[in-house]
Amino acid sequence: MKYLHTMLRVGDLDKSIQFYCEILNFELIRRCDFPEGQFTLAFLKAKSDLESTAELELTYNWGVNKYEIGTGYGHLAYQVDSIDEIKNRLNQFNLQLSWGPGKTPNGKQKMAFLMDPDGYKIELLESF
Repeated sequence: MKYLHTMLRVGDLDKSIQFYCEILNFELIRRCDFPEGQFTLAFLKAKSDLESTAELELTYNWGVNKYEIGTGYGHLAYQVDSIDEIKNRLNQFNLQLSWGPGKTPNGKQKMAFLMDPDGYKIELLESF
C-alpha cells in the first residue's frame, strides 16, 4: 500500500494554490477541470519532497465558496527547515501564525500552527 493524497475542499482555488505555493513552498503538479461534474482538482506537492507520492488535492466545487470544517478534522502536519522563514513569508501577505512558535510537548522540537484560506489548520514542525 502507498499513501497518495489528502483532499481538502476549498472555496477559492486560486487563492488556495497561491497560499500553498507562496507560503509553504509547494508546487502545482496538475490542475484538471471537470465541466460535467462542475468541479476542478488541483494537485500540489512540497517542492522539497517532489519524489514522494504524497500530494495535497484541492477540490473546488463550482459555485461553492465556503465549507464547514466540522469537529472531526484535526490538522495537516509538515516538517519544515525554518518556521521563522515561513513566518516571514506570512508577514509579506499580512498573515500570521495562529499559534507559536513554541515547543512540542516534550520540549525537543520547535513547532507552530497556521491556518490556510479556508480555515484548515496546519502544523509546522521544524527539522532537527
